[in-house]
Order: sequence, then structure tokens, then C-alpha cells
Amino acid sequence: MLLRHTTTEIKERKALTVNPAKTCQPVGAMYAALGVHGCLPHSHGSQGCCSYHRSALTRHYKEPVMAATSSFTEGSSVFGGQANLLQAIDNIFTIYEPEIIAVHSTCLSETIGDDLGQIVAKAKDDGKVPEGKHVVQAATPSYVGSHVTGYANMLEAFVKYFSFNTNEKIRQVNMLSGWVEPSDMRELKRMAGLMDLKTVLLPDTSDVLDTPMTGKYTMYPKGGTTVEEITSMGNSMATVAMGDFATRKAAIMLDNKCKVPFKMVDIPIGLKATDRFVQAMALAGKVSVPDVLTEERGRLVDVITDMHQYFYGKRVALYGDPDNLLPLIEFLVDIDMKPVYVVSGTPGKAFSKKALEILAEKVPEAKVQNGASADMYLLHQWIKQEGVDLIMGNTYGKYISRDEGIPFVRTGFPIVDRIGHSYFPTVGYTGGIRILERILGALMDKIDATAPEESFELVM
Repeated sequence: MLLRHTTTEIKERKALTVNPAKTCQPVGAMYAALGVHGCLPHSHGSQGCCSYHRSALTRHYKEPVMAATSSFTEGSSVFGGQANLLQAIDNIFTIYEPEIIAVHSTCLSETIGDDLGQIVAKAKDDGKVPEGKHVVQAATPSYVGSHVTGYANMLEAFVKYFSFNTNEKIRQVNMLSGWVEPSDMRELKRMAGLMDLKTVLLPDTSDVLDTPMTGKYTMYPKGGTTVEEITSMGNSMATVAMGDFATRKAAIMLDNKCKVPFKMVDIPIGLKATDRFVQAMALAGKVSVPDVLTEERGRLVDVITDMHQYFYGKRVALYGDPDNLLPLIEFLVDIDMKPVYVVSGTPGKAFSKKALEILAEKVPEAKVQNGASADMYLLHQWIKQEGVDLIMGNTYGKYISRDEGIPFVRTGFPIVDRIGHSYFPTVGYTGGIRILERILGALMDKIDATAPEESFELVM
């Protein structure tokens, strides 16, 4: 009901964000850490912060998310949290026995100036880190960036800590994954396997956040990239990094530290982005593209051709993470849909520039904005000014969809009112077919629901 008071008049806002299209850095850091085998994320801040970060991931993945916290009280908030973290490291290794503790900071610990590197070094000097165990740390202040920034910072921290070059190159390709679902990570590995490539995927949340129900709880599931695999990345032939915002820092770190060259590509969402991913992997691994992938591509093209009449000219409003939006925008343009409104809460000038370049020829009227002032309120104002045929984004768009009567396709993070996103991939050629199927379902449901009796068709 409150959204019906959204005005069409847009005024400049310098210090106000209404319903932001993002969440905070530690959520991303926690997700990245869960993609490493035997790793326990640790939130250096208050219990409330950790509870929120865990619940955000649990509600999306419908899986228990384990994480520890420094449990700041008033004293820690004033005098610093070093004692809390030192005690926490000792307790965690003693009681929970992880291979790795991945410590990330929060608003509170960053504001008071805790130095994670110094505290972790002291923990090692004091003998609180057992032999063969590891503590990795990343600065993730919640008041800058977004969950994507936190993911990137933690990914860089893992590469910096573990990767090592022994000057013995192995026939292996590194894959640095942007923020995608466990199902997507499994699909990336499947595609690489079809190309007969030995790869290391970092992070890898498959078999961690989509584990089967066995009736027995396992704190550290079998999935996740192992320490040995991350260490071996320093000897790989090349790195293919997917998503500029989430993986570039880690790719640069791996190149600088271990002299492993990298190729930046988009997350393989849609036709062209998947083509670029497949080509990059083939070049990196010095292999040819197998017929099975060519056939999968052909099936995606066939679906586009068969259903083009329903896509053509449809206006779309999108919001979410920059690395996911860019290839999705490109895909929609390729099938002659019109992404007219695009919003991302993650800051970074490169996003708007790239998005507008993709849209320039076919959708010159498009409006694109990202950063603190790019929020769901602005997106709704744009829609109020001139409507759209489809909204695509996380669960928070359902309010605009309901108020305006617009079909809605859930994509991105978080999705808390539906399931399937963590089990069915949207990357690769087969993932592209699923995206089209969901778009078609939403559009055709609207046609069926609003068609007059004499136009209610059996075959569409």
C-alpha cells in the first residue's frame, strides 16, 4: 500500500537511499568463504550483525549457514575487539575444528579501527592457530560498497593467502566465479569437463549450500574448493575470471603474485556472454570446443527463434548486481527485448558506462543508474512515469510488481519467497533456455489472465 504513494516527480537525493538495491559487504564475504572446503566464516563485530548475515544467506539458500562472531559488547565497541577475536580463534579451533577461519570485519570493528592483520598475527604468535590450520582475513566495512564488494575482497584474500608458484606449470585453468548460485557453479564445472579441461573453481558453493538431505548434519559439507586446489592455482596455465566487480581484484592478485595471466569475461549469462566464456576457456586450456556445447548453443538459438514474437519490443525493468546485470541486459537486447530501466546499488562508474554501451544502438532511451542513489524507489518512479511489460530482480521487486500489475521474474540475490534458483542453473546455454522459459511463463501468464473470453487461446 505504501508504494502507491511513490511520486512520478524525481528529485535529486544526495543523502537518502530508499529501499536500497543491495546489501552489505559481510554477506558477500561470508558467501565467498562458504565456497572453500572446511572453512568457517567469522564476523568480527556484534552478534546482531552476524545473525543478519547468516539469516540473509539461509533464507535465500534454504540451508543452514554456519558462522562465528566476536560478539562485541559495549566494552569491545569502545576499547576494541582484539581480546574477543583472540579468544574466538582459540575457541573455534578447539571446539569446531575447521581447516580455515575466514575473518571479515563489520561496520563496528572498522569504525573503531581494529587491525585484523595485526590481531591475526598475534593469534599465531600466541599459539592460538594450530599447526596446519589457517586464518584468512578481509576488510569488509559495511558502509561502503555492497555484498559484491565483500565477496571480491574475501576472494582476493584467499588467493593472496594460499596461492603459491613453484615454477612447475600444470595443465590446469583457474576459474574465478562471480556471485552465482551453487547450481551455476556446478554448471561451470560441467562445461569445463565437457571441454576435457582440468580446472579449479574458486569459490565453489556446490555441495555446500545445496546438499542432499541424508538425515545427518555435517558442519563442513564435502563441497568447496580445497586448500590444495587454491594453492595449486599459482601453477596453473591461466585464469578465466567471471565478473569484473567480483573477481578482477583476485585475478590481479594471482597474476602479480604467481605470474598466472588472466582473461576477464562476463558471467556466462545468455548467448554472447556464454560464447565468450567458452572461447576464453578453450584458449586458456588450448583445447577445441566439443560438439556437445555447439549443440547446446543451437538449442538455445532454436528457442529464441521459436518464441521471438513474444519477446519482441517488450519493455523490461531490471535491478541487481552489476556482474549479473550486464550479460543479462545484453541477452535481452539480443532477443529484441528493451531493457529500459536498470538499477544497481553497487557503486562503480564502469557499470553505467558499460550498460549504456550495450543499450546504445537498440534502446537509446534506456535509463541506467548505480550506487547509493540507485534504489528501488527510483526504479518505481521510472516505472510510474512510463510502464514496463516485465520486472526482473530479487524478491524485493514483488511489491512493485503487485502494485503495478506487472509480470515479475525473480533473479539475483536474495530470493526468499521461491525455490529453484539454487538447484537449476541460469549460466551457460542450458541456463539461457531456463531464463527464456521463465520470461515466457511470466509474459504468457499475464496474457492468459487478462485475455477476453473470445481471445483466450489454447495454443500460444
